[in-house]
Amino acid sequence: MSSFYDLTPKDSKGEDFPFSQLKGKVVLIVNVASKCGFTPQYEGLEELNKKFADQPVQIIGFPCNQFGNQEPGSNEQIGEFCKLNYGVTFPVLGKINVNGDNADPVYQWLKSQKSGFLGLTRIKWNFEKFLIDQDGHVVERFNSFAKPSSIASKIEALLKKGEGASNEESK
Repeated sequence: MSSFYDLTPKDSKGEDFPFSQLKGKVVLIVNVASKCGFTPQYEGLEELNKKFADQPVQIIGFPCNQFGNQEPGSNEQIGEFCKLNYGVTFPVLGKINVNGDNADPVYQWLKSQKSGFLGLTRIKWNFEKFLIDQDGHVVERFNSFAKPSSIASKIEALLKKGEGASNEESK
C-alpha cells in the first residue's frame, strides 16, 4: 500500500469506503469499542465532529474486538449503540482487527507510518487515535488516554497550515 488514499476499507454494510474521497481533509481514525472504559470518548469524538462540521475534517471509527472482547456485537448492533448512546454521526465502519496476521490494511499502513509508545507499532488498546493531514500523512498518534478534546487544537493547526498550502501549488 503506497498511500493513505489507496486504502479502501469496508463500511458497516460491507460496502467499499474509499479513502480517496478524503483527499484534502484532516482525518482522525480511532479504533473503537462499545464495552470499554474509554467508550465515553464517543461523546468527545462526536463533539469534535460537530465542532468541525463545516470544515474539511473527517472522523472515522473502526470497531475492534481484539481487546478484552469489548466489541462483541455485529456491525448493525455497534451502529445502533453509537447512535442511541452517543448520537454518533461520523462513520463507524465495519469491525476489523488492528493487530496480528489478520490486521486490516488500514491499520497495517497506519502503524507502519507512526509507531506508538517506546517505538512499538502494535495497537495497545481501544481508542488509540491517528491524525492524518490533508496530504494523507500520519502526523500524530495518540494513546487511549488522550481525550478527543485535547486533539482539537492539533486539528485546528492542520487546518490553518492547509489554508496556506492551498494557495501554493501542490507537489
